[in-house]
Amino acid sequence: MRYLPSTLSSLTPRIDAVGRWLAPTGLRVLLAWEFFEAGREKWLGENWFADLGDKFPLPFSLLGPDVNWTLATWLELSASIALLFGLGTRYAAFALWVLTVVAIYAVHWPSDWSSLSELWQGYAISDQGHGNYKLPLLYLVMLLPLILNGGGHLSLDHLLSAARTARANSGFDRRAWGVTALAFGLPLSLLLPWLGGAMAAVGVALIAFKPGRAADSGAMTKAFAAAR
Repeated sequence: MRYLPSTLSSLTPRIDAVGRWLAPTGLRVLLAWEFFEAGREKWLGENWFADLGDKFPLPFSLLGPDVNWTLATWLELSASIALLFGLGTRYAAFALWVLTVVAIYAVHWPSDWSSLSELWQGYAISDQGHGNYKLPLLYLVMLLPLILNGGGHLSLDHLLSAARTARANSGFDRRAWGVTALAFGLPLSLLLPWLGGAMAAVGVALIAFKPGRAADSGAMTKAFAAAR
């Protein structure tokens, strides 16, 4: 039994290596099937976006139901194929993430809620009068690893990457966190303005932030000393 901890610690990196091949692939295949089916149904079915009236957020409310129907149809079809093969995985997953947020806003989000407990009643598969955003919310969570980590080793993205760059250091990458917070905060503000707006504001602040003069002067002092 005393060898069990060391055995598990040596096994963990090997499982991580397998996970980089299989875990993203499972997500990609499942999500590709779901979104392809949704796009196929739109392609073969009747346009019901006109029944939503003015529920689409800007700028989609300016495009009209026919344009929105066409955009949603071909985005679901093309992005799902991209996910299946792992080609441009991050971009395809993020496009579907935004599409899903818009769908929640227009179709699945409760029309009137005044507390988090009322909002939580919409976490359901069937509409009971409080919204039904459970399934698209699960899609959003499943898309996140693909957006942030890519399609994994079993993907065209990995195959086409001939020269792998060195891993980024584990320090705090201010700009990367800023871009991520801004990219997710803007669409999320459609559903939860306070949370999405705060995320977007933090993202802008992180992107725009520059080190203080003290750090700059310290770097100049070191450079001057080296020159001497």
